Amino acid sequence: MARIKIDMPENYSFTTEIPVQIRDINYAGHLSNDSVLSIVHEARLRYLKSRNYTELDIEGRGIIMTDSAIVYKAEGFHGDLVQIDVTVGDFNKYGCDIYYLLSNKKTAVEMAHVKTGIVFFDYSAGKVVPVPEKFKDSIMKVVE
Repeated sequence: MARIKIDMPENYSFTTEIPVQIRDINYAGHLSNDSVLSIVHEARLRYLKSRNYTELDIEGRGIIMTDSAIVYKAEGFHGDLVQIDVTVGDFNKYGCDIYYLLSNKKTAVEMAHVKTGIVFFDYSAGKVVPVPEKFKDSIMKVVE
């Protein structure tokens, strides 16, 4: 059976913390897979806001998530404080990948490696557009 492997970056340009709430717990008593995607979505919003962007306005362009991959490393439980380290990389003409390292803030145990692919989108024209150069340049300065 094939396994997903995410080559996680060594450095991250943003960190935030999100508590595991009761709504994030599945029937087995731990953090659910759909909640992991919700947590990284919130982390992505916070990351963009820290750079004065939104998902609908990055230099006048929006973004669409094209794919996601999650590799689970450890369980999370109600009340845990999750530290999410975020960075951007692997730029191509129309998009890039956003990486998220989820760790238990108290124990420093890695909980998940997550990667989401995004493309830039012109919502008024309804089409994919190139990555805004100003965005890419500012990201590359922080990552290097």
